[in-house]
Amino acid sequence: MSDTTYRMNSAQIQAFLEVTRHAIATVLRADGAPQSSPIWFLFENERLYFTVGVSSAKYRQLRRDPRIALCIDAGHPDARAVSIGGTAEVITDLTPEQADLAWRITRRYHESDEEARQYLASTEAEGPSALIAVSPERIIGWDYN
Repeated sequence: MSDTTYRMNSAQIQAFLEVTRHAIATVLRADGAPQSSPIWFLFENERLYFTVGVSSAKYRQLRRDPRIALCIDAGHPDARAVSIGGTAEVITDLTPEQADLAWRITRRYHESDEEARQYLASTEAEGPSALIAVSPERIIGWDYN
């Protein structure tokens, strides 16, 4: 069978990305080497959103070069994954709507509002965060189940 036999359609990809999972984000260092790290994300209105500390290497790298690749894997034994390639927009001055997106990203990875607020309070010492909005140029999903 060809690889296209296992491709997910748009509705399957959307449903897959609605489930709370971790993504691995890959950005480019100044020397061109890739740097990958896990992130929490929200996929909404054909864009993928995540937050990053403004003191982080990922923030600096995306400011310099907005190209990004992400892989979201379902984890064993579920043999599905989605790969996204695109361009990241770094947003530091959040509108109320963007601040709500940032809150919903954190909230979806915690059991309650209180746990999410405690997590945010624990990260305040690290400094401010930026919202990253990824505009996908390519989305491919595979289902090998």
